[in-house]
Amino acid sequence: MTTLHHVLLDGSPRWALRDVRGATKLLDEVDFSAICGALMQREELAGASFELDGHDVLPPTQPTKIVCVGLNYLHHAHEMNKQVPEEPLIFMKPTSALLAHGGAIELPPQSTLVHHEGELAVVIGERARKVSKEDALGHVLGYTCANDVTARDIQRREKRYTRGKGFDTFCPLGPLLRLADGFDPAAQTVTLRVNGEVRQQSTIDDLIFKLDHVISFISHVMTLNPGDVILTGTPSGVGQLLDGDLVEVEISGIGILQNNAKNG
Repeated sequence: MTTLHHVLLDGSPRWALRDVRGATKLLDEVDFSAICGALMQREELAGASFELDGHDVLPPTQPTKIVCVGLNYLHHAHEMNKQVPEEPLIFMKPTSALLAHGGAIELPPQSTLVHHEGELAVVIGERARKVSKEDALGHVLGYTCANDVTARDIQRREKRYTRGKGFDTFCPLGPLLRLADGFDPAAQTVTLRVNGEVRQQSTIDDLIFKLDHVISFISHVMTLNPGDVILTGTPSGVGQLLDGDLVEVEISGIGILQNNAKNG
């Protein structure tokens, strides 16, 4: 599989590309939009051989926005005592919520009930405005793991999503970006573990609104730019995170996103 990695090298963010043979190169190009364009056009990117191990990682995209789909697995809608929506239910997280693999999810003092929500994240590779379902997946650069961390007590009390889902560190993303070519997300499984215990698990083809539908729907509301992230929904089994917990989101064919929770 071909994967894109965002790493810190001598204090500076850089991009690295690992090919299907496992060979990795540090890209000469540092502009993420240019990297997206080249990858979408299947152009060769120049770079030198590179060893990934030992470097801190950053979220594997640079979005202008994070768009989320709520209640997109049937059993999760039931556990939330919500009706299944007739069309995708979308909301947004601020980009300031982004957190890298290995970073700490801060449990804010304003909340006593912070939940995990393991999800597949879609990363857009080229501008998408009013695209059809048939063309939607052609705008995808790749896929990664996400955790739609939620202050559930605030969300329930306010009956809104912005504050409960918008705290800093509430969007862990990573550890890498699996490029879309040759990858079938519907055939994969998303699993979330807390301290080694499986809490959430589902095949991604159980989505109520499939990825092509979701991308097309959002693009008819707002323009999606290269790097933008779509969180596609979480399966049933959401639960509380406590100080010191290790939470892992694993998606087959992509990898494992690991973060610890700590009191903020």
